[in-house]
Amino acid sequence: MTSTMFDDENAEYFVVVNEEEQYSLWPADRELPNGWRADGPARSRAACLDHIEAVWTDMRPKSVREASV
Repeated sequence: MTSTMFDDENAEYFVVVNEEEQYSLWPADRELPNGWRADGPARSRAACLDHIEAVWTDMRPKSVREASV
């Protein structure tokens, strides 16, 4: 099995979020991708995943959630 840049438990990551309020993690030593912004400071992979689990409680994109109202 090949590891990726997102598997390193010893690296620091950012939690990133896009305009549709979808979350992901991104290596702290890489430039953020277009359309995404950091949601807080760099932290461990585990801390990022815990944060995402806590804040991303509705997996639907923002546009879909708003259209459902």
